[in-house]
Amino acid sequence: MFCKNTMEKLKLAVQKSGRLSEKSLQLLKECGIKLLNEDRKLRSIASNFQLEILYLRDDDIPQYVEQGVADTGIVGLNEVHEQQKNVVLVEYLGFANCRLSLAIPKEEAYTGLRYFENKKIATSYPNILRSFFEQHHISVEIETIGGSVEIAPSIGLSQAIFDIVSTGSTLIMNGLKEVHTVMKSEAVLIRNFQCSENKMLILEKLLFRIRAVKNASENKYILLNAPNEVIPQIVQILPGMKSPTILPLAQEGWSSLHSVVKEDQFWDIIDQLKALGAQGILVCSIEKMVI
Repeated sequence: MFCKNTMEKLKLAVQKSGRLSEKSLQLLKECGIKLLNEDRKLRSIASNFQLEILYLRDDDIPQYVEQGVADTGIVGLNEVHEQQKNVVLVEYLGFANCRLSLAIPKEEAYTGLRYFENKKIATSYPNILRSFFEQHHISVEIETIGGSVEIAPSIGLSQAIFDIVSTGSTLIMNGLKEVHTVMKSEAVLIRNFQCSENKMLILEKLLFRIRAVKNASENKYILLNAPNEVIPQIVQILPGMKSPTILPLAQEGWSSLHSVVKEDQFWDIIDQLKALGAQGILVCSIEKMVI
């Protein structure tokens, strides 16, 4: 339902292209939001929600949100820290996970952070890197470059790099090894400090949908059959959202239990259930989950 007495739209900035862009638009789709003119040249309008999408460079999003050009934005946490703009971090979104790490040539012997004393480090994130080494009272020379950071040591531009790492394969291809993680990053939702009351209401509705999608992706629905005498132990393993649903089976002495389990705990829980005699275990994906 839209906010009453207003046609005001919430302006949401997303990355114009790239993996973060695809994931952001997929999230909106899973939230039931339909976008018109989705050509990503400049902006899109939602046909069924008070939302306008602005397509921007990811490193520009914090600035535009701070200035109020966009009310909110989906951007990497790394860019929020790097750009150092005055915005509100609203929600961690759980996708586009990566880390910002220091890497050195693979043949070098790493001796700890003091290894970097007085060395030149190439990076696209000078503010994060400078703050990190200032906190550790280590003097380094920072070479700021816009891209292709991994080749900097091989062409003599630097002795180390500081960059985004996902799998580490790019480092290996360039003869580098990851030696220290400075920060972990993921997609986050940010907003301007001066959002109007109406736009805050729209944002709360959007957050309600986002959280339902997130909860669904992080959980599985589980159904199983078990002897009645082990139900107390199973209830301790499967608390679910409050407690499992328990239904008697036609076979005397047995019941069916329905519950929800965390994705990252799933296999451990399955092993425990099997050890207690659970049978016919079914696991289903959850489309939406409202808590």
